[in-house]
This record gives sequence, structure tokens and C-alpha cells, in this order.
Amino acid sequence: MNPMTSTTSATPSFVAAAATTVAAPPGRRERGPRRSPFSYLRRSISPLVILVVWQALSSAGILDPRTLESPLHILQSAIDLAQDGTLGEATLVSLRRVALGFLVGGTIGMTLAVVAGLWRIGEDAIDPPLQMLRTLPHFGLIPLFILWFGIGEQPKITLIAMGVAFPLYLNTFAGIRSIDRRMIEAARSMNLTWAQRLRHVVIPGALPQTLTGLRQSLGIAWLSLIVAETISASSGLGYMINNAREFLQTDVIVVGLAVYSLLGLATDGIVRFLEGRALAWRS
Repeated sequence: MNPMTSTTSATPSFVAAAATTVAAPPGRRERGPRRSPFSYLRRSISPLVILVVWQALSSAGILDPRTLESPLHILQSAIDLAQDGTLGEATLVSLRRVALGFLVGGTIGMTLAVVAGLWRIGEDAIDPPLQMLRTLPHFGLIPLFILWFGIGEQPKITLIAMGVAFPLYLNTFAGIRSIDRRMIEAARSMNLTWAQRLRHVVIPGALPQTLTGLRQSLGIAWLSLIVAETISASSGLGYMINNAREFLQTDVIVVGLAVYSLLGLATDGIVRFLEGRALAWRS
């Protein structure tokens, strides 16, 4: 039976208990221990040690520059690429592709998850084909996308959108279906309309898993972009890396990969910040 259309009535005592649970005093929330500045310092020690050892091996001639340049040389290359505008232009192009792919894939994934999560007929119609499609290696669909869309921006954005849609769909769908049925019954007993139940019960109940899916989708979006920008690209970070590979410029390759990594960490940090604000009601 669909929880959104259940006609089961709740006892008055249970409604009071549910209301108490929903409207718990904010002062009773338990917050996890905050990290001290010393903990962040400890976490930065191992990356610094790796960089120092890397630089020492390069300076001693143990690491061949044709295989891997030194950190200082890579840093100088990053500064040069930023000064002549190459790095900034490539980063903006890649950001635009990820944004468009995420917008398309996120909209599709969320819409399908809501339809499948709220209605059984929607689940029967949507879930089976999506479960089949998500098992396909979407990187293996690149030749087909090129045949369908050419070698422009469409296959790249489609590839990113596919990578985004499935994690968001799966997590949102699971979040909707995991909502406690008693909360729906309590909302019905309070005579809340369908729209009010959706706003005050379904969305808050599914939000934690939706945000988890959002973080996973962003990570896959950047992984998809790396592959997408190797498809006959004429701009972007992937194009910059491919050109550097042709001329054995390992420093430029590492700069491009580092920017990919930093962009991924930045977007994940934004979602984690929004998660902390949106889920402040949780202990």
C-alpha cells in the first residue's frame, strides 16, 4: 500500500508522540565534537611529508623528469598556465560542462525518483528500465553517443548527465520509501493536505539520503568529465591534458589532474556545508 494514500488512522496518544518527535526542542540536539586546530595540523602532516619526499627524490635525480616532474616545477607550471590564461579558460569550460550535465541529470534523476517513490505504478513503470540502464558501463556508450550526437558538446554533457542521474535517483527513491509510515499516518490525522505532507514529511524524511546521492553524483560527474573531455575535445582541462601528453609534459598533466581534484573537493565541500545547514535538526 502506498504510504501517501494510506487511510489507516492513528491513535491520539501516538499522534502526540509523533508530534513530540517532530517538534523536538532544538536545545536538546547533540552536536558531535568539533575538530581542534591541532587536529587539522596533524592531518596536514602526511601530505606535506609526501611532497617533501617527492621533491627530494626529484632533486637527487632519482625521479626522471620525463616520468614525473618535481612539485616545485609543477607549481611553477601552474603559475605560468594561470598567468597566460590557459588554465583559467580550460577550467571555466570544464565547469560549464559539469554544471550543464549535473543540471540535466539531476533534474531527470530527482523527477523519476519522486514519481517512483510516491506511486506504486510509477515504480513499476520507471524502476525496472532504470535498474537495467544503470548496470551498463556508460563509458562504453561513448561510440554510440558520438554516432547519435556527433563530436560536439552533446555527447559530453549526456555522459555526465547519465553519471549524475542514477546515484541521485537511487538515493532519493530509497529515502522516500524509508520514511516511517507512522509519520504519514500522523500527518493524515492532523488533516494535512497532500502538498503539506509532501513538504513537511516526505521532503525532510528523504533529504538525508538525497544529499548523500548528491555528493555521489558530483563525484561521478567529475569522473565522467575526465573521460568526456577526451572525446575529440578542443577545449577544457581534458583537452589541455591530452595536448600535454602528446608533448610529454608531465607537469601540465599533473596540473590538470590537480585542478580536477580541487574542483571535486570544492563542490563536495559545498554540498557538505548545505547538508549541515539543511539537516541541523538532526542530532
